Amino acid sequence: MPDPGLSPLPAHLPAAAARLGADVLAQVLTGPAAGAPAPPAAPRWIPGGPSGLGTASVSLARPAPLPVPDTVPDPAEAAPAAPSAAEGRPIPGLYFHPVPDPDPVRVDEVSRRIKDWAVDEVQLFPDEWEGQFDGFSVGRYMVACHPDAPTVDHLMLATRLMVAENAVDDCYCEDHGGSPIGLGGRLLMAHTALDPVHTTPEYAPAWADSLGSDAPRRAYRSAMDYFVRAASPSQADRFRHDMARLHMGYLAEAAWAETDHVPEVWEYLAMRQFNNFRPCPTITDSVGGYELPADLHARPEMQRVIALAGNATTIVNDLYSYTKELSSPGVHLNLPVVLAEREKLSERDAYLKAIEVHNDLMRAFEAAAADVAATFAVPTVLRFLKGVATWVDGNHYWHQTNTFRYSLPDFW
Repeated sequence: MPDPGLSPLPAHLPAAAARLGADVLAQVLTGPAAGAPAPPAAPRWIPGGPSGLGTASVSLARPAPLPVPDTVPDPAEAAPAAPSAAEGRPIPGLYFHPVPDPDPVRVDEVSRRIKDWAVDEVQLFPDEWEGQFDGFSVGRYMVACHPDAPTVDHLMLATRLMVAENAVDDCYCEDHGGSPIGLGGRLLMAHTALDPVHTTPEYAPAWADSLGSDAPRRAYRSAMDYFVRAASPSQADRFRHDMARLHMGYLAEAAWAETDHVPEVWEYLAMRQFNNFRPCPTITDSVGGYELPADLHARPEMQRVIALAGNATTIVNDLYSYTKELSSPGVHLNLPVVLAEREKLSERDAYLKAIEVHNDLMRAFEAAAADVAATFAVPTVLRFLKGVATWVDGNHYWHQTNTFRYSLPDFW
């Protein structure tokens, strides 16, 4: 009998069944957007999905399981009715969903563990960078993005990968020694820490030694080792693919920097579909302790949802980091800068138009998620969609509240 998740719901099913996904979308999205009317009440149901990281139906070679709690936390029940918004303010006019402050106990534990990992296991940064590492508030970031993670061990899968990705970006591309010159070679060698080289016995030792030669490669190797021991082979390969996309985006931006090219707006948005946050929400099932089967993840409809989520969250970064990038040396491409140059807008008008672009992407993401939820109304799909939407909202929360890194321009 074919898997019911591999094709749309049959036409002869009652209309109520076909609407299941749309009705559950109130679960998929985490609440009304700021300033929007509240949607009709929906059942407080989160589809469970298979337990454990990976499923037996995908691979006979099961990964080593992470600790599984007696009960999976329900963030909707445990959270306060509204976020405290203790720090920062949202961008006026931005379409977003407020979220509760993340569990402080988990935030503290993840923050402690990730710093121990960074300092003791991978020697990620020199002492003088400690303040910047602490100011990144990665524990708060990851707990906000993954409130349904069964254990702190599950949260650490995402946290190590996030820190490793930022180490590569900072040290290879950005303001801690990065340069577009020679970036392709550095990224390729770092990518082999995620996607191992299969070579001859004569040359394998030299490659293996190279993985410890700098902080980004040490971080990639260690973070990926933890991940592959917990995730299924399909989930690990999915992540490698999305990291290759990310690295290709880095290279496009570097090529433009080398030639002083300011892309057209559509070109910039195309680059940002690759140089974006996509690897983070794509592992939401791994962090949640279940698996969206590979055939459902690969559906073009699901790929559109994930792409739009990555695009919208990355424009959030463009908007919140705008003043930070303007104060940094050199020219930093972001959507407001490209809009100002290519559409001959003032800085303020370009920034306000970038907000509109973000809002259009968010609405497209929500519409695409609703379509997938209605068409493939199976538990793992619905839970995955909810996880991606929660990541989108948690990403905005972190940008809004991280006043150590970000401040808003004076455009209002």
